[in-house]
Amino acid sequence: MSLKDGLILEFLAEHDLELPAKPLYQNLNRHGHQIGYSTVRQRLSVLEEHGLVEKVDDAGYYQVSEKGIAYLEEELDASSLEGDD
Repeated sequence: MSLKDGLILEFLAEHDLELPAKPLYQNLNRHGHQIGYSTVRQRLSVLEEHGLVEKVDDAGYYQVSEKGIAYLEEELDASSLEGDD
């Protein structure tokens, strides 16, 4: 897990959003977070592999999963996610 992963998860959860990569990237930067579009796309893929975000449709919209919420609330052992990215 990287610092950017936490940023993406927190942003989606805090704002209760379902977004595809490009609007997520644009909104993160609009809110003062310096993150590149390719980084957002890459990290969303990693977060999905870990089950922390999930696609809500075939158009590529993502939302934080229940596992992602547990991670943010520190109810999930983060070490179980290490080494897979």
